[in-house]
Amino acid sequence: MIGKALVIAALISIAPIQCAHDSDPNARREDSPGDALWTMAQKFEAEHNETAAKETLEYLVAQYPSSRHADAAKDEIAKLGGASAAPSTTAGSGSAGDAGNSG
Repeated sequence: MIGKALVIAALISIAPIQCAHDSDPNARREDSPGDALWTMAQKFEAEHNETAAKETLEYLVAQYPSSRHADAAKDEIAKLGGASAAPSTTAGSGSAGDAGNSG
């Protein structure tokens, strides 16, 4: 029992201690989802996967239009051949064809 307690105490003592501090914003790997998507799209382009790059950029523009990369993403989409036939992110709109079909 004492041996177990010593092992636990030893493990706790070597565990990283997290202190409250202000993190350096320049030290972050990705600042926002828009930054991560931009990085992914650049990686896809480097791998010559233009379809994935274009779809990633379109998602960035649609979901994060205020991202600092949104304008550059629009330019890249144009270079890659405009908008793809990606499914719309809007919900179904219903049908007006049933109106006026009563008896």
